[in-house]
Amino acid sequence: MHIHILGICGTFMGGIAAIARAAGHRVTGSDQAVYPPMSEQLEALGIELIEGFAPDQLDINPDLVVVGNVMSRGMPIVEELLDSGKPYTSGPAWLAEHVLKDQHVIAVSGTHGKTTTASMTAWLLEAAGMNPGYLIGGVPANFSTTARLGAGDVFVIEADEYDTAFFDKRAKFMHYGPDTLIINNLEFDHADIYADMAAIRWQFHQMLRILPGKGRIIANAKEPEIDRLLEMGCWTPVERYSSDLMVAADWQAQRTDNTLQLDADGQSWQSGKLAMPGAHNLENATAATLAARHAGVSIEVALAGLEKFTGVKRRLEYLGAFNQVRVYDDFAHHPTAIRRTLEALCETASGRVLVILEPRSNSMKLGVHRDALKQSLESADAVWVFEPDDLPWLLTDVLKGLPVLSIRKDVNEIATAVAAYAQPDDELVVMSNGGFGGIHRLICTELEAAVISH
Repeated sequence: MHIHILGICGTFMGGIAAIARAAGHRVTGSDQAVYPPMSEQLEALGIELIEGFAPDQLDINPDLVVVGNVMSRGMPIVEELLDSGKPYTSGPAWLAEHVLKDQHVIAVSGTHGKTTTASMTAWLLEAAGMNPGYLIGGVPANFSTTARLGAGDVFVIEADEYDTAFFDKRAKFMHYGPDTLIINNLEFDHADIYADMAAIRWQFHQMLRILPGKGRIIANAKEPEIDRLLEMGCWTPVERYSSDLMVAADWQAQRTDNTLQLDADGQSWQSGKLAMPGAHNLENATAATLAARHAGVSIEVALAGLEKFTGVKRRLEYLGAFNQVRVYDDFAHHPTAIRRTLEALCETASGRVLVILEPRSNSMKLGVHRDALKQSLESADAVWVFEPDDLPWLLTDVLKGLPVLSIRKDVNEIATAVAAYAQPDDELVVMSNGGFGGIHRLICTELEAAVISH
């Protein structure tokens, strides 16, 4: 079958392309921004890429068009597709029909931690010899690709609550039919498509309505919104975990001598070294371990696999030391994720913690999270914030009172200012869910060139 993918260079749709190619299909695709590393990954798989969305690309006459959720009515190629009568579907629907229907599906959902938890889960299954398939919204360091078909009977999917396509406004996760569902946490996000928390909770509850009774929900007991969700109706067994010993749960998790210790029913298990810092990563590792257990991996084997998990790109990813300043890249863009990441960094920091932030997400730009932003940054010693032209609220009003704060509209100015301020042993983290104008390269270059006093 010849499959043509519209919007192929996004992480999810690029993963669909890789899986379809591995399944033996001819795959082509197009996007507005065809550039490395995704373009190189796809071309290496023998996938022909077309720059832009010109309607005449449909002249290649594919058997099926898979439509990404970046496409919308009114776009010439969408109108041509609908007028042509060619078969089309969404990425989640294609995955469900052609890959997931014969698999034990582990879906990882929640506002935060999906990518890390899904990566951990896939790795624990791999370490146990189960050769899982997976599709993750990031690049797990243990695999170095965002997706694969796998050769076993288990598939790990990052279960995003964003909508599916212009013709299907259900959350993507409604297509996946999970046997094991992780719910890490639940907060308001995606304000561009959800009106309020109740709307998000309702969407999650639609997924609970189709979970099999023989399945399993693995839920964070510390999250009140998850309790509210489950109280709406649940027909699947729930295992609750907590990293807070004061919160009742089936599984209690704690960090002991930099290992994960799990306690349940009077028994105790302990992992090898858990390299990733932070309470949120303790919770991520616990959820991954319990999900692997439900798929048939023993607790002992799962915990042993954690020691060799090496992280995820852009999740507090260490880029290197430049003039004795350690630089990290992080995807955090929601205040809760920003706060948790900085808390984790502060756990191990030997010097000051410096932050460069781009408020880029749709929810952030709409001002939904502005009142929580200042508090999320309070553990940092200094903060530089990029101010986009289309931000409809004032960063100065929201962030005033932070001890060292600079708000600028030019990434080059930020890089120069940070390099002039930095000292040896500082920890510098760049936070954005986009490319941030190449500031990562700029800051490393500026730091190397700076005269840093000792």
